[in-house]
Amino acid sequence: MAAAAAAAEVSNRSVILKRHVTGFPTEDDMELVTATVRLAVPPGSAAVMVKNLYLSCDPYMRSRMTNHKEPSYVPDYVPGEIIPTFGVSKVVESGHPDYKAGDLVWGMTACEEYTLITTPESLFKINHPELPLSYYLGVLGMPGLTAYAGFFDVSKPKKGDYVFISAALGAVGQLVGQLAKITGCYVVGSAGSDEKVNLLKTKFGFDDAFNYKKEQDLNAALKRCFPEGIDIYFDNVGGQILDAALLNMRLHGRVAMCGLISQYNLELHEGVCNLACVVTKRVRIEGFIVTEYFGTYRKFEEEMVGHLKEENITYVEDVAEGIENMPAALVGLFYGRNIGKQLVAVARD
Repeated sequence: MAAAAAAAEVSNRSVILKRHVTGFPTEDDMELVTATVRLAVPPGSAAVMVKNLYLSCDPYMRSRMTNHKEPSYVPDYVPGEIIPTFGVSKVVESGHPDYKAGDLVWGMTACEEYTLITTPESLFKINHPELPLSYYLGVLGMPGLTAYAGFFDVSKPKKGDYVFISAALGAVGQLVGQLAKITGCYVVGSAGSDEKVNLLKTKFGFDDAFNYKKEQDLNAALKRCFPEGIDIYFDNVGGQILDAALLNMRLHGRVAMCGLISQYNLELHEGVCNLACVVTKRVRIEGFIVTEYFGTYRKFEEEMVGHLKEENITYVEDVAEGIENMPAALVGLFYGRNIGKQLVAVARD
């Protein structure tokens, strides 16, 4: 029995948050540590022990690195503890009747090689292992459901709508654009490099795109791209682009507030000056949180799998190899270094 227990002890590298962050995060705000873990669940427990295959890097994680005076919608990360994140994992031991060793799952795990998940009811079994497993952190995971819910439920598109998407080559934006094209909309995206702009127009079928870093006047850029105005603005950025978009909204336009990546690293957030447009143009601005839509996940999954298999939708990922590269991959999000959905491959099987 002792030999079996010894055999179950394995090395477990993890990434911890060293301190709460102000301003832009750095790799030094995190630390790679090594411990050991026994690949077992406590007797009588309904937990599952998983081997993490892929870990997700998402913009919302920056907010959790802050020490908020007022509670946020998700708890702040705790300095000295392993950073939680979404992951694709393989069950190695289970005390839960719905899971067995070998099952592939995705859901909230932690930045480490092995994780004991004490609330496995929060996990989703992977129904389509014939597709790349990494897709369950992107097009078939939280970002995909974010795009789907934010576009169809919040934005309420109609064929012929004029749609603008900021951070359009991100994990969410690239999908919103393609869903909008499938719906019959005119789609323009903004991104932070010429390479990304070219991908939006050539690979993802956007009608137009522009590099916001090269535009002296964002209002003029949007007027150039939308001479008749914008029906739907899917906002991943906030700040100056949101302000410019409000000037260009059409009557009864909709703004889906998905994220504010331009603001996450600022100690003093930028204000919005053009709110009068919301009144005069009767614009609806609505924020949303994807976890409220997790109950619709299976319907979304099957629809998106259909699009992928019919090649109606494509997806671009930026994969860093090895858990030791998690800090650099996460920090890179806030400098626009990633091309597409950023994730980390921890293990391939």
